[in-house]
Amino acid sequence: MLDSAVVLRWLLRAAGFSAYALLVLVVFGLSGYVAFNQWVRRGVTTVPELAGLAEEDAVRLLADLGLAFRRAETGRWSESVPAGKVVETRPRAGSFVKRGAAIEGVVSLGTRRVTVPELAGKATPAAQLVLRGEGLEAGTSYAVLSALGTPGAVVAQDPPAGLAVPAGTRVDLLVALDSAGATYVMPDLVYRRYDPVRRAFEAGGFHFGNVSFEPYEGVAEGTVLRQQPLPGHPLRRSDSIVLVVASAPEVAP
Repeated sequence: MLDSAVVLRWLLRAAGFSAYALLVLVVFGLSGYVAFNQWVRRGVTTVPELAGLAEEDAVRLLADLGLAFRRAETGRWSESVPAGKVVETRPRAGSFVKRGAAIEGVVSLGTRRVTVPELAGKATPAAQLVLRGEGLEAGTSYAVLSALGTPGAVVAQDPPAGLAVPAGTRVDLLVALDSAGATYVMPDLVYRRYDPVRRAFEAGGFHFGNVSFEPYEGVAEGTVLRQQPLPGHPLRRSDSIVLVVASAPEVAP
């Protein structure tokens, strides 16, 4: 049987060799990593933040870092970045690139503008579809009495047709109502003679509703006392005219 002391020394020697070998591997690995990292980073720089810079400023900044600026073939509409300034870069800011590399910059085209289409004469749903197709929003529709268009059709708009506006602008519409006919101003008929008033109105196409007679002291028979609509109010041929007319005074028995 082996002496226990010999076995212990053998185990300690084996443990020492293992620890040494592990240490050598760790040192070799770290050295390799550092060497590889230095090799990779040699001549490498970081892409700076160019968003919001004018194109000429971006060119100068990249040149100072040993990089070149290449403008992207297509720009991009932007609500926040003015036209002519960089919107983004490829690779993006913070990326590592070799010195001498070209950085592609997307340049803003500014706010997209749309020409407001002509909507007069179109039915309201059709006008709203046209607006959405042009990148605009249908705003508020206001109903108005108008002889310029058929009922339900657009007769005016705001902004007007042909104006260049930012995409997404709301366009308000004025839509024709179904008109009940021409509107007139009711004249003052009080103290006028009833018979000629009625003949004149009926000749003009107007009609009377309730006409009542009541005695009124000091006023001649056949004189208009009260009227509806009142003087100055709108009057259409479809409206009914109501009058109260003085009758002959009652004679006491």
